[in-house]
Amino acid sequence: MSLRDQLCEYGRRAIELGLVIGTSGNLSVREGELVGVTPSGVALDRLTPEMCPIVDLEGNLVEGDLQPSSETPMHLAVYAATGTTAIVHTHSVFGTVVATTMTELPPVHYNALLLGGVVKVAEYATYGTPELAANVRAALEGKQATLMANHGGVTIGGSLDQAFEATRLLEWLCEVYVRGLGVGKPAVLTEDQLTAVVERALHPPVFPRRPR
Repeated sequence: MSLRDQLCEYGRRAIELGLVIGTSGNLSVREGELVGVTPSGVALDRLTPEMCPIVDLEGNLVEGDLQPSSETPMHLAVYAATGTTAIVHTHSVFGTVVATTMTELPPVHYNALLLGGVVKVAEYATYGTPELAANVRAALEGKQATLMANHGGVTIGGSLDQAFEATRLLEWLCEVYVRGLGVGKPAVLTEDQLTAVVERALHPPVFPRRPR
């Protein structure tokens, strides 16, 4: 599937799952020295392949008639820093709630380990600016996800499918945390508890086969 086709498929899924509304949010996927990115000002469920610009790693437009997303500098900064090949940025409800109220999302469930543990909230900066790009890059160090203060979330992956699944997990973790606050104070897993989860994953139980 081409870079542009991938952007259309996952753009539609982002809208269908309520992870973005209107023309908010953007996705990109890298192949070698080229990056396919969603265009500026177009709802993700209305994309067609020819609408999606292709840029190089310096941000020069290589293919397409529409301008790339205003967040393209952030995407390119993350590619340069992480070596990842796909990025998803959304304005999901629970992720944005956490991003407006917290400095980090604590590990209230062991699946947070799939995103690198604690999810940091990058400091606020105006969208599309070098300052925001730098803040996101710093918050993503060693992580698969970050939240942007008063803005939304960013996830990365080796493919758009991986980055998209990380976005779904990030939103689920944020929802668990926010809904937990409505009941009481959510318990946060300790380092020892998280280490035990890693050990369990590395050494899963073996169930012997019953003799025939």
